Amino acid sequence: MKTIRILAAALFMGSLLLTGCSSTPSGGDGKNIAELKIAISPYQDADTMKTHTAPLGKMIQSKMKEKGYNIKKVTLSVGTSYNAVGEALSAGSADMGFISGATYVLYDKDISVLLTALRNGIDKDTTDLQKWNDGTPEKFTDDLTQYYRSCIMVGPSPKGQALLQKVKNGQKPTWQELNDLTWSVMSPASASGYMYPSLWLKEQYGKKISDLSHVVQADSYTTSLARLASGQVDILTAYSHIRANMAKNWQTKLGGTQDIWEQTGMIAITDKIFNDTVSVSNNSKIMQDEGFRKALGESLIEIGKTKEGIEVLKTIGHKGYDWADRANYDGERQVQQLLK
Repeated sequence: MKTIRILAAALFMGSLLLTGCSSTPSGGDGKNIAELKIAISPYQDADTMKTHTAPLGKMIQSKMKEKGYNIKKVTLSVGTSYNAVGEALSAGSADMGFISGATYVLYDKDISVLLTALRNGIDKDTTDLQKWNDGTPEKFTDDLTQYYRSCIMVGPSPKGQALLQKVKNGQKPTWQELNDLTWSVMSPASASGYMYPSLWLKEQYGKKISDLSHVVQADSYTTSLARLASGQVDILTAYSHIRANMAKNWQTKLGGTQDIWEQTGMIAITDKIFNDTVSVSNNSKIMQDEGFRKALGESLIEIGKTKEGIEVLKTIGHKGYDWADRANYDGERQVQQLLK
């Protein structure tokens, strides 16, 4: 019996020693992390991204240390594509990633959304077309928001203006009227320039952009607006704050002959499109600790409220972060289901 007691005590002490030496983030003193691997989507060219986001690693280490986690090394890498970052998170070869809502949804069996990026809001945050077409310019606000919207907008061509007048009178355009127009759209991978407008057409008419008879794809929103201004196209798809962004260039660079607010109008405003995400890998060992995830989220939210943090995050196009809700990306799930 004495031998058994001694053996049991030895095993118990051994377990304590093993726990104390653990480098995992869970339990006891296990808050020493050898490496945090972060993958960033290629929002800009790789060299620019690496140079300007490099300070983020030390910022995260500093904030996490305040919360009791000692991260020895933070490795930042820029993916060759959006899907490459999704694949890395899915496989667990990256622990955390800065990815689009579309990428998150595509891989959401293996990754979890932690934070949603913030951007400046617009003062017309509504799908009410009468407000968008009341002649007053929409403006950016100082309020930060988790989402934006997309639009279907007509230009100064006779067909475009005729359809706009019908909408202003409270009438819904017919599919034939829409199909008679020449459309400028972005690539099928664009949320605001293709996916969400296509979803709107599906919900309203049972049709998609691919069903339209006269469609040209633009390489940029600038090209698309120039085509609209010149009358080469009657209608375009874009993000809803495109006029606020491009108003100064409408006449000086894009070919508009009058104020952009006078020559264009909204035919449709879509539901909310939620911003980019900070997502984490479900197959990462260090992300199994909910406490670590929470501390990481808090750290990034705090970094996004500092001058130095905002300076780094602007390279990614983010103005801070807030906690994410996976249900907010259900619209993206609908879009991806639609496009299958």
